[in-house]
Amino acid sequence: MALPEVVPIRAKPLYPDLFGRLPGDLFKPLASANHERYWALLTRLHRNRFGPDAPLPPAEGLPVRDLVVDIERELSENDPWEEEDGTTPTTTSINARAHMILGRLVETGWLEKGKYGAEKVITMSPVIGHFLDQLVSFAESGPVYIGAKIHSIEGLIDRVHDGDAGGDVLMEAAQQTRNLLQYVRNTSNLIREMMASLRKTNNPADFVNQFFDYIERVFLGDYRELRTREHPLAKRHAIMRTVEAVDESPDERNRLVEWYDENRFPGDRRRAEVQYERDLSRLRELSRMDEYLDRLDNEVRRANRQARVYLDYSIRTVRPIDQLVRNAIHALEVGKVIDLGDPFPAGGLVSADGLAMPRTRTARPQASALRTVQPSPMEIARSRLAQRAMHARMLFGPKLTAYLLAQASNNEVGSNALDTSTVENGRAYQELAKIAFHLRAGDVKVKRDAASQVPGFVVTPQGNTEEDHPFISGVPFSVARRTQRSKA
Repeated sequence: MALPEVVPIRAKPLYPDLFGRLPGDLFKPLASANHERYWALLTRLHRNRFGPDAPLPPAEGLPVRDLVVDIERELSENDPWEEEDGTTPTTTSINARAHMILGRLVETGWLEKGKYGAEKVITMSPVIGHFLDQLVSFAESGPVYIGAKIHSIEGLIDRVHDGDAGGDVLMEAAQQTRNLLQYVRNTSNLIREMMASLRKTNNPADFVNQFFDYIERVFLGDYRELRTREHPLAKRHAIMRTVEAVDESPDERNRLVEWYDENRFPGDRRRAEVQYERDLSRLRELSRMDEYLDRLDNEVRRANRQARVYLDYSIRTVRPIDQLVRNAIHALEVGKVIDLGDPFPAGGLVSADGLAMPRTRTARPQASALRTVQPSPMEIARSRLAQRAMHARMLFGPKLTAYLLAQASNNEVGSNALDTSTVENGRAYQELAKIAFHLRAGDVKVKRDAASQVPGFVVTPQGNTEEDHPFISGVPFSVARRTQRSKA
C-alpha cells in the first residue's frame, strides 16, 4: 500500500526577510565614506529619472549616457568626493568618475544594466524603486495632521460597517490606527531627545532656530486644536462604537472572517479569526489616545519650561562681562587709560528704588453658594432603575462563580442546559460563550487567559457549528467542576 504524500509545513519566519527582497550589498554605498554624496545622487535620480514625479522612462530602459550626464552634473555641484577603495577622486576625469559611480550602483543592486539592441540601457527594478521611494518619503516627512488621519480611519470603518468593503479595508484602518498611535507615542521620546541635544548649545540663536525648526518639521501639525470639540479627534468614541457594532454583529463578523479565510489564510479558519481579532484590537487601541496625548502634553510643558529658563538666563547674561574683563587686563598691561564703559546702571548701587517691593496678599472674592436642585420622585426612580439595570448587566468573578456553582455544581452541564431566564444569567452565559470561543480559536496565551477567568471549572468547546440559542449566538460548550474532570 502506497504511503500518503507528506505535505511539508512551512513555519512562519521569526523575523521579516528583508534581504530576501533586497540585494545584500544594497547598503554599501550608504555606509561608505561618501554616504551623503551617494544619497544626494540617489535622490537626484529618484527625482529626475525613476521617481513618481519623474517623466515616464522608456520600457526598455534609459541610455547609459543619460545617467552618466546626471552623475557628472551631481559631481560638478557636490564635489570633492573622499578617497574610497584606493581611488583618489582628483586623479581621474569627471567622466571616468561618473562611469565608476554608475558601475558601483549597478554592482550593489541599485540599478540594473541591460541591452536594447546594440545600445546599453539602465533600469531600476520595481522593488528597489519602491524602497527608494520609502526612504525619500521618510527623509522628507513633515508634521502629521491627526485630524486627517482620524477622517481617513472613520471613513474606512464606516465603509466596513455599511457592508461596502471587506477585510482589506478593515486591515488598512487597523494599520493606519497603529501608525498614528506609534507616531504620537514616539513624538514624546523625540521631544525628550531634542531637549537633551539642545542643552549642549551655547548660542541662544542656534537654540531658538533648532527648537522651532523641530516644531515645524516633526511636530504635530494640528496640536493646538486637538483638545477642541471641533477637532476630528473628538469622533474617536464614535469610531469605537462603530467597531464594536461590527464585532457584535454575527453577519458582519462572519463576512469579514470569511474574507480573511479566502484571501489571507486560505483553508485556515483559525488563523483568519486570530488575524481578525488582532486588527480589531489595533482599532480598539484608539481609546488610548488620551493617554498618549497626556504624556505628550507633559513633555511639551517640560520642554517649554526648559526653553524659557534657558532663554531667560541668556537674556540676563547678554552683557559681555568677559570682554570687559579682558579690556581691563589689557589696559593694565599697556599702562594706558582706556574707556571701558560703565558696567553698572545709572544711580546708586543700593537704594530704596532698587529694592524689591514687599509682597501683598490679594484677598480672593468669596465663592458664591452652590445651587441645590431637588430631583423629583420620577427622576429618583429612573436613576435607581438605571443603577439596578447597570448592576444586573455587570459581571465579575464572584457573580460568575455563583452562577457556575448553581448550574454545574455536581455534574457536567452542556450550554443548552444552562439557565438564561434572567439578565444576570444571560450575562454569565454570554461570558462563558466568549471564553469558549477564545479556547477554540485563540493562541496559547489567549487560551490561558480565558481559562483563568473560571477558576475551579473547566469550559470545553464542542463542535464548530453555532448553537441554536434564542438570545445568544455561539458555538456549543460544556462546563464541569475541575475536581470531577480530573478524577474522570
